[in-house]
Formats: sequence, C-alpha cells, structure tokens
Amino acid sequence: MDLQNLLIDGVRVPRFLYGTAWKKQETQRLTELAIRQGFRGIDTANQLRHYDEAEVGRGVAAAIEAGLVNREDLFLQTKFTFVNGQDHRLPYDPAAPVGVQVQQSFANSLDHLGVEVIDSFVLHGPSRRFGLVEEDWEAWRAMEKLHDDGRARLLGVSNVGLDQLQAFHREARVPLRFVQNRCYAERGWDRDVRGFCAANGIVYQGFSLLTANRNALARPEIARIASRHDRTVEQVVFRFAMEVGMIPLTGTTDAHHMAEDLEVLQFQLTPGEVERIERLAG
Repeated sequence: MDLQNLLIDGVRVPRFLYGTAWKKQETQRLTELAIRQGFRGIDTANQLRHYDEAEVGRGVAAAIEAGLVNREDLFLQTKFTFVNGQDHRLPYDPAAPVGVQVQQSFANSLDHLGVEVIDSFVLHGPSRRFGLVEEDWEAWRAMEKLHDDGRARLLGVSNVGLDQLQAFHREARVPLRFVQNRCYAERGWDRDVRGFCAANGIVYQGFSLLTANRNALARPEIARIASRHDRTVEQVVFRFAMEVGMIPLTGTTDAHHMAEDLEVLQFQLTPGEVERIERLAG
C-alpha cells in the first residue's frame, strides 16, 4: 500500500497538497520551497485575485531545473474561476461564451505552468451560492471535453454545497473525482458533504483546516491528544483529516512547518481520538 499517494483513475495523487493562495510576490519562492521540503502536490488557480499561477509555474520550473523532481513526480491542480470570482485581470474574454472562457483559461494555465497536461482541473465554485444554472453546466461540459482530450486527467469542484454536489454527481458525464471545500469544525467538518463523497467515489480536499478553526483547536482535548503523540496541535488536525478520508491542504510559508506538516504521514490517531476531534464543536 502506498502511504504517500492515492491512485485515482491511474493518476497518483499525494495525500497532502500545498496551497498557493495569497502568496503574492512570494509565490515562486514558496512553491519551490514546498517541493524542496517534500510536497509533490501543488494547488493553484487561474485567478489573480488570490493566486499567481504563473509564479507557481516558475517555482515548478525552478524545482525541476534544480533536479529536485521531474514533471512526472508532481500532481498539479488548477481551477477555472467565473467572472464573479475574479478581479479586473481576467484570464479569458468575458464576452465569450462560458465554454470558450474555460478553454481560454485552461490554455492560459498550461502556459503558466509550463505543462501539456493538468492533473486535476477544478471548477472554482458554482456561479451561484445555491443550485446550479446553465452557465455551471456550460463550464462543466467544457471541462469534460478537456478530459476527453486527455489534457485534464481528473475533474473536480470547489466551494460546493451538498445539493450542488448531488446535482453534479447525478448529471455529469465525466465523474467528479474531487471536492475542495473550506472545512469548519463548528459545522461538523463538512460532514454531510464528506459523507456523500465517501459514498460516491469522490475524494474530499479540505482547506483552511487551521485558520477556520482557531477556537476549536484551542480546546484542551486536542492539546491532550497532541501531547499523547508528542505532536503539535496542527499535526493532529492534519492527521485527523487524513484519518477521515480527506486530502488536507496547507499554505504555510515556513520551511520548518512544511516539514512538520509532512510528518503527519508517519503516525496515526486512535479511533477514539478521531471521534473526539469529530465532535470538537459539540
């Protein structure tokens, strides 16, 4: 059994991803640093409002040039973002049909990342908070075409509610392989969405596991669990995420913390500890 990766439709998917949001001018350096520290999964988006995808590509290129990795060693995930999630620096023609916007954004991403194939292409949230509308399906059908062409190996959706996820699962021709959501302890760690994913062959990616849960992580119980394993609270949270079937994302900018984060692959929580963390908000 490969403890470092999942195998999904023939694609090796690391069990821990490095997220590049909000890194701004530090994006290239931190992407290369994350790879140097051992991360092999990099998450980005073609959305200059929160990401600098081109700088991610430069970081990847620098890591490859330095001999740290080959392209085949890396899992690269990016996203298509609707106009309402962008600022004025759009990666496509806003007057074009949504399907064309997806194609333009994807071509732009290939150029930014310096690759011919994207390992995971994610719809960066439906266009509305509730329900799905025609433009969501236009985007998804264009993503399916990219998958058919072999240029996007796996597809997913982020920032999605349970009703929207159920609709995608029911109507999509190419099945979703990933859901990426912000994960709040006070909401049961997104339990309903996670449960649907687990029952339907979809892998849940959790982000903001630390920043969205500061109050819950200050509870004495989680400190006791961390002390029992001689680990940090942060390591326990990331290990918990893995134990319940998530791929966690970290966005740390500290090399020591990057190394600590990856050490969560080296220990396990007991079922009782997992259950107590599941009920942190209770």
